[in-house]
Amino acid sequence: MDGEPGRHLLLLFKKEVPLSYNRKKMLFWLLALLILCGFLWNYKRQLKIANITDKYIFITGCDTGFGNLAARTFDKKGFHVIAACLTESGSTALKAETSERLHTVLLDVTDPENVKRAAQWVKNQVGEKGLWGLINNAGILGVLAPNDWLTVEDYREPVEVNLFGLISVTLNMLPLVKKARGRIINVSSIGGRLAFGGGGYSPSKYAVEGFNDSLRRDMKAFGVHVACIEPGLFKTNLSDPEKAAEKKLAIWKHLSPDIKQQYGESYIKKSLEQLKGTASFVNMDLSLVVECMDHALTSLFPKTRYAAGKDAKTFWIPLSHMPAVLQDFLLLKQKVELANPKAV
Repeated sequence: MDGEPGRHLLLLFKKEVPLSYNRKKMLFWLLALLILCGFLWNYKRQLKIANITDKYIFITGCDTGFGNLAARTFDKKGFHVIAACLTESGSTALKAETSERLHTVLLDVTDPENVKRAAQWVKNQVGEKGLWGLINNAGILGVLAPNDWLTVEDYREPVEVNLFGLISVTLNMLPLVKKARGRIINVSSIGGRLAFGGGGYSPSKYAVEGFNDSLRRDMKAFGVHVACIEPGLFKTNLSDPEKAAEKKLAIWKHLSPDIKQQYGESYIKKSLEQLKGTASFVNMDLSLVVECMDHALTSLFPKTRYAAGKDAKTFWIPLSHMPAVLQDFLLLKQKVELANPKAV
């Protein structure tokens, strides 16, 4: 009888040891599997397409900014780049910095006839190879101001360029991209995830995201991959804070006395200072966006979405997944206080 407790303890110990050992073994293999998956995922992302020098790509908005850098970068890589510029001066400057492979075409994406002529010209250039890459980069900021300051016309220009221009170019180039079973890359914005100000920019970019998603699903059957790039705030002509402040001040000067009373003179002064102050925390390295374009163009396994810039990755995109109450709290903290919002 005295030995019974001892035998029970021994049996319990024998049961616990294998159980503890099995748990450790299972955790070890789970960890090994996760490491292997991480390695394979990283390796998969590095696999590239072949025969770059046989492929044609078409880029809009190449006068300055992302488009200009992309045209120069992909020309150096060996692509046959067709760069669409809005101005003759932009076209001339770009050709002076690139190889004879690169061709330019003058393009206003809001002019349907201009877009059709450009598509026909591109078709003659690419022939039976088709168009491997279409990068829809052209865009404008428009006016950034409270919505109750604006008219429908203030929304029209950014929507015409950023949305309808993008759709027009895509639909006209689509047969060439389908022929090559190529890639379409739409440059959207963090403004297509969170509306950080009134005006036509964010509505146009939200719509680009919707068009991008529907196009991506439609093109899967044709072997065409559609990707969306969402840059944060970058130092480009599009986001020049001085120009944005000038446009906002011009709108303010023509507002009704009632609106001016509600917002107050101090509001416009402080909001313009705040707008100009954004220059201190924008991303300076435009190559972050071009690297996303490069991966979307050349990877065997391109992503469907790319966030570019530290602010996009660490603040804007994560915040876009948060509840609206948290979004409003954080964004409204940055707003300038109105003088008399009850004076209506």
